[in-house]
Amino acid sequence: MSKPKDVAPIDDLRGFIAALEANGQLHRVKTEVDWKFELCHVSKVNEEQKGPGLLYENVKGYDIPVFTSAFTTSQRLAIALEQDPSLSMSQLSKKWMELTTKQMVKPVFVDNPPVMENVITGDDVDIEKFPSPWFYPDDGGRFFVTSGYLVTQDPDTGWTNLGTYRSQVLGKNLLGSQIIKGKHGDMHMKKYQERGELMPAAAVVGCDPVLFLAASTLVSSQVDEYDVAGSLRGRPVPVFKSDLTGLTLPANAEIIAEGWIDPNELMDEGPFGEYTGYYSGNKGKDYPKPVLRIARILHRNKPIMWSTTVGKPINDIHMIQSLNRTATLWHDLETMKVPGIQSVYIPPEACGRFWAVVSVKQMYPGHSNHVGNAVIATTTGHYGLKGVIVVDHDIEADDWDRIWWALSTRFDPKRSAQIIDRGRSTPLDPGLPIDARDITSRIILDACTPYEWADKPNEIFMDRTVLQKVSDRWNEYGFAGTSPVAGMINRLTRPEVKGKAKGGK
Repeated sequence: MSKPKDVAPIDDLRGFIAALEANGQLHRVKTEVDWKFELCHVSKVNEEQKGPGLLYENVKGYDIPVFTSAFTTSQRLAIALEQDPSLSMSQLSKKWMELTTKQMVKPVFVDNPPVMENVITGDDVDIEKFPSPWFYPDDGGRFFVTSGYLVTQDPDTGWTNLGTYRSQVLGKNLLGSQIIKGKHGDMHMKKYQERGELMPAAAVVGCDPVLFLAASTLVSSQVDEYDVAGSLRGRPVPVFKSDLTGLTLPANAEIIAEGWIDPNELMDEGPFGEYTGYYSGNKGKDYPKPVLRIARILHRNKPIMWSTTVGKPINDIHMIQSLNRTATLWHDLETMKVPGIQSVYIPPEACGRFWAVVSVKQMYPGHSNHVGNAVIATTTGHYGLKGVIVVDHDIEADDWDRIWWALSTRFDPKRSAQIIDRGRSTPLDPGLPIDARDITSRIILDACTPYEWADKPNEIFMDRTVLQKVSDRWNEYGFAGTSPVAGMINRLTRPEVKGKAKGGK
């Protein structure tokens, strides 16, 4: 396995940008670009073409650059994780699962954090001094946090949560925050509400990309995302204890807006073009949101703003959710001791959350159904998932050609489909009525040949010896380059050649 080339270890946004540039994955936009609509639209067109990460160096009215399109290819996600850029999303998620099933790595507290190079307080606090983009025409305004997170802390246990809650600019010292009901930040806020206290909070923009990835991950309560990020890095995340709020904050962040949230103070926020491809937060139709009153702003010298276009698939958010939800689902199934799991995938095209595919080597009757039901019972799968597709071990979970083949030839709608009437939904799901988004139905599609069938269909396979001959003569046939046979031979030849019993028995 190879690492990203010619780069130092990544510990902040600047290191990530340098790594992208060294690997030919960054484009610098030097012409002036308007923060209102234009910046987002350029980025979205670039993302539709699977283009590079973008660094806008000349944003209208500002001398602060804006970075977008960070994670819209698996190569850039791999670089962010300091992994082999050739890994597929499923393979990269497996690496995540393996790293996070080991011991968590606690953060390390440091003195003189770079983010405190500039400290803005009092009347000088003005979040509008930063180039927060206005993304889509029907958005409610500018959004400071799209690639970032809100830091909160459990007042009883000290558990720190990093939550990826969007934050709209509502005033020079006001940020709306979409803390969805039932999220960990909401759990913290309810405790402060019961105490009759303000909740300390900090909105972070521009950080080590692994912190943003960890913050957007569905982890169990009482688990600090700093620990998850440390396990992914294999080294502690540098942090510091705020002398203002007492929060544990990332030392190498670009910008931190720090202050307090009054759980009883709510304001209209939105609409916003969400990752579902639809607007959410319609004024007058949606619940008002908590507000962060900013007491001070910290930022590095020459800070870099980091934003994501959100909107329709596929962009940063869908790729992030595909990666970390695939990884956490795999982690959940691993720790549940569900046997036979070969690969797992939550595709970005499904907004990185609504559908899952699992490949399993069946060992007993009902095994594939066990897997489907286990998925919707996991920490990852219980929230918002609408469907699970289960395939046999000879099909990779991200091989859509073979998945559609399995749904056509190993699937019977009456036998193989199971509908579950009630499951936890997300309030952002546009497939449900806006006033009834707490509960969703789910479907399990079992696209496996039943284990218990004595007489299984006779599948077509090629001869391994002849395939090797084809590989050896590939260039003689007039084809250029290396033979593709090596990457195909295991799926085209009979499984028992590799020592596996036919039919999985």
